[in-house]
Amino acid sequence: MTTMKRLMRLGAFASCLAATLGVQKSGATPSLVIDVASGTVLSADQPTVSWYPASLTKLMTAYVALDAVRAGRLTMDTPLMVSPRATRMAPSKMGFRPGTEVTLQNALIMLMVKSANDIAVTIAEGVSGSVEAFADEMNAASQKLGMTQSQWVNPNGLPDSRQVTSARDLAILGRALYLQFPEYANLWNIGAMQIGGKIHPTHNGLLGRYPGADGMKTGFTCPAGFNLVASATHGGQRLIAVVLGAPSANSRTAKAASLLDRAFQTGGSIGSLGSLPSSGPTAAPDMRDSVCRNRGAATAEFMNGVEDLAIPVGSAATGIPLLDAVGGGGQAQISVKDIARLPRPNFQPVSVYVGRAAGYAGPVARARAPGAPVGEQPDLAAYANQDAAGSDASPISRAAPDAATMRKGKRGKRGAAVAMPEPAESIVQDNAPQPKAEKGKSAAKPASGKSAGAKNAGAKSATAKPAAKPAPAAGKAAQPAAPKAGAKVQAASKPAAKVQ
Repeated sequence: MTTMKRLMRLGAFASCLAATLGVQKSGATPSLVIDVASGTVLSADQPTVSWYPASLTKLMTAYVALDAVRAGRLTMDTPLMVSPRATRMAPSKMGFRPGTEVTLQNALIMLMVKSANDIAVTIAEGVSGSVEAFADEMNAASQKLGMTQSQWVNPNGLPDSRQVTSARDLAILGRALYLQFPEYANLWNIGAMQIGGKIHPTHNGLLGRYPGADGMKTGFTCPAGFNLVASATHGGQRLIAVVLGAPSANSRTAKAASLLDRAFQTGGSIGSLGSLPSSGPTAAPDMRDSVCRNRGAATAEFMNGVEDLAIPVGSAATGIPLLDAVGGGGQAQISVKDIARLPRPNFQPVSVYVGRAAGYAGPVARARAPGAPVGEQPDLAAYANQDAAGSDASPISRAAPDAATMRKGKRGKRGAAVAMPEPAESIVQDNAPQPKAEKGKSAAKPASGKSAGAKNAGAKSATAKPAAKPAPAAGKAAQPAAPKAGAKVQAASKPAAKVQ
């Protein structure tokens, strides 16, 4: 290696290190707002800094799956089979048993609403045969879209230092999902889903709170912080805002609302997505000190940097019940910071189920030799139970320390912390109380053809159930129907695997 090349590499490393330290020291985190139709950048702050995507990864998982549907490799009704490898994923998860079948349509809803890590692996294996083969497809799709700062090794975003992206790349991805797959736009706009007697609300704090909010996805781990890709539409103009590394769920919601509102008001362009730098991925900063250890101080500092804009309510009805109620009390406007503190909206949930779609007689997509078409699984035993622990290829089947809740665990006799079984994605990302549901039975037995809990809920076999209904339009939140007495939950009721 020549002296010049060594100096260039040292300079690049120093720049990366300075950028990383700058993010951690100043408390500034990346953000970006774009116009979906034109790709115009309306505001940007460190849009090309490498960052851990956490569950925003699932947007890329959905993209690759929808691209496979477009190519005719499978359909939205194709059943995916849950493998033992999928069941070993850390929370958040559905908790289905190995052998359970779920259609791609229902799997994508579970992926977007529940942010289920086991379902992400089930989709990956169903589409590509293995997690590793699916990661290759994720990277190929990124390159095709121009996401040159992204590198993927797993489909769910569980912590891996190699898996990084940027606000710029995530804006490109969000825009591509809307422009290339407009028929599936409702997938990003689901306020709640119901399986059996249990309702799972969205983690997107803008839905049902911010006027015009209509998608997309949240993510959280301690190294990444609280991430959000959010879309909203006013007057026919759709914008996408990306917020990375916020110290809390409420602060990321407030920041996104502020960025969107300012962009809708001004509409000033500062360039295009293509004009932003597009260097390759670098090391991402670790946000655990400000997110999972000193969150109070970090949140106060972060919120000081959020522009406190006011949104009119009352006489200029927003169409959002929560905001109209504020206006009905005589208040003329509400701060974007207060939007995040509003109660959890009530949505009419979209129904999902375990099992095959009515009348489906095609192949089942499950773990198989990479490259084998859907329906062929000559090497099923080798791939369905593949354990990547100890493998340099993909370490995601190991428990992820940062997928656990931030609530303090109980102490054992020797003072060791005992991890709480509830996932951070379902507890931390929204501080409002979860809807209650009765205790349920375990998931469907392998190859039973029936949805779990169907007998107890008075439901018929999953083969007779209709496909999931489209999500309601943004802002049209409704009170979910109360579960019938004695209804059981379709997902497995056993506690999620503890996280180390």
